[in-house]
Amino acid sequence: MTSAPVTPSREPIKTSQSRRTRLSVCLIIFLLAFGVRLLSWHDTRLEVGKVQTTVSDDYKRVAEMLRQGGVASFVSSASPLSDLNTLGHPPGYSVLIAIIHSAFGDSDTAVQFAQIVCDSFSAVMIFLIVAELRPNSAAIVAGILAAFSPQLAWNSVLLLPDALAVLPILTAVYCLARAAKHPRLLTFVIAGVLVGISCWLRANAMLLTFFLAAAVLFSFPRARRMRYALAVIGGTLLIVLPLTIRNAIVFHRFIPLSLGAGQTLLEGIADYDQEGRFNIPKTDMGIMKQEAEDFGRPDYYTTLFKPDGVERERARLARGFAVIRSHPLWFGGVMARRAASMVRLERSRLVSTSPPVSHPLKADDAQPSWANTPAELLAGSVAQSQGSRAMVSADGQFLSIAGDDSKYGEQFLSAQIPVRRNTDYVFKLPIKIEKGRMKISVKGSEGKVHASAIVEMADTKSSAERPVTLVQLPFVATKDEQVRLALSNEASIPSNPIVRIGALRLFELGPAQFLWTRAPRFLVHGIHRIFLTAVMLPLAIIGLVLLMIKRQWPALIILLAVPVYFFCVQSIVHTEYRYVLAVNYFLFALVGVTVSWVGNLSLSLWERVRVRA
Repeated sequence: MTSAPVTPSREPIKTSQSRRTRLSVCLIIFLLAFGVRLLSWHDTRLEVGKVQTTVSDDYKRVAEMLRQGGVASFVSSASPLSDLNTLGHPPGYSVLIAIIHSAFGDSDTAVQFAQIVCDSFSAVMIFLIVAELRPNSAAIVAGILAAFSPQLAWNSVLLLPDALAVLPILTAVYCLARAAKHPRLLTFVIAGVLVGISCWLRANAMLLTFFLAAAVLFSFPRARRMRYALAVIGGTLLIVLPLTIRNAIVFHRFIPLSLGAGQTLLEGIADYDQEGRFNIPKTDMGIMKQEAEDFGRPDYYTTLFKPDGVERERARLARGFAVIRSHPLWFGGVMARRAASMVRLERSRLVSTSPPVSHPLKADDAQPSWANTPAELLAGSVAQSQGSRAMVSADGQFLSIAGDDSKYGEQFLSAQIPVRRNTDYVFKLPIKIEKGRMKISVKGSEGKVHASAIVEMADTKSSAERPVTLVQLPFVATKDEQVRLALSNEASIPSNPIVRIGALRLFELGPAQFLWTRAPRFLVHGIHRIFLTAVMLPLAIIGLVLLMIKRQWPALIILLAVPVYFFCVQSIVHTEYRYVLAVNYFLFALVGVTVSWVGNLSLSLWERVRVRA
């Protein structure tokens, strides 16, 4: 009797093809994200060092201590790292900087490129998360949106750990999404470990492990869900506890990750206390000054955490919770408004359509191609505001400009200055801010802003102590035209800002380079213009409703675990956009669900029309 031939199964072939397709899409998304972030870095590499300078310098200071003292100094109560001021942030980012600087020298560029690579992988991770839960079309849209997002691209090049801390969170969520189909205890432990790694970079995710554990309880079968949830929490504790134990050894206090919760709690309350009824300062300097006065300790005014940093933090927490207990309804409204702000896209800088300056800036003693004294500036200026005033100082060294009370009104416009096409230039301008905040811009003949900088009064120094700062405005002239220097108000507090500017000089640096990037820049800039809250948020809401209508509860729980955590926990304290970058990725995931549904519906309708025809 002859047996029938066995037909080979096609399942392994289909699975292999699916994996290759997914890998190809991952590679494309990574390259798109890397390219967009590279363009953003190229545009802003001369400016990012001016963003949160004090914070980034603090990270570098701790990194240098780690390089000099090694691992032994990290756990020694006699090393410089035992200073409480090193606990303003978790040490993970400083450790990374120390490693990169040891390998590549003291280069900020190397740190930025490491962040760009990691952030590009974050775009890949949101694709993989959605691909595990929804159709590939929705995942591709989510990944491409994350790759092109100007908000994510800008934050990835800042010398701050915020973008880096998102990647382990997304990877943890991916582990949960994978475990929905192939549950293994190790996968849940890894998810918890990844949350712990994020906590070493930023303390914002400290309680996220409990929300992910809750997501496991609500979306996995009853048989082992408690074990899986505890595995997530255990994985996080495995990474966080060593840091807690180190803090106990070095500082003899229970400090889970870092200090700063009390400070951000108070500042978060002050952000919404417009009437000032709680008498809580809105800034770090204000808190230190008030504590120095209240406790009769002038040395408290120098730093946030030394001396008596732990005790001061506990006092801040107690003061903040006292306000919350006495005004629960008001604070509930604050949390709701702050949570709503997390789904708004930041008004971020778009990739420029023209390449940035590539030549090194000229030395201060070089010969300028154009110059104006303060008197010449005033003589050739164009009046922009009836409420503004300008006058030359008695010694003729400065032109004093007092702005009106408008929020963003233009106050001063210089005479026209000729520039040549495809040439690098830089304006150099000595400036001293006496009051408030102003914006200095280089404007083309058609109103295009070629370069800008914001100058702000340092509230820690008196008028006599404030130095004269040399502001440099590099730009590329895209055509033969006339440019002007413009000064405008920039939401100044207090209003009516006052600045003093010295002689204005323009240097020609040489022919512009990287002109070939104009084509991709034009494309990316055009795509960036759709990243508006008015566009993305309605699409995300529709995606949320679609998942609810289709009763896709496991997918919905996994996709919402991280945003709900930030809505509930981060909304308690002072929040900046960079603290909640992870929310953006899941917003794009919901947008992907909507776009995929619309695309499938359109194809279905077209197929019906075609068949009838």
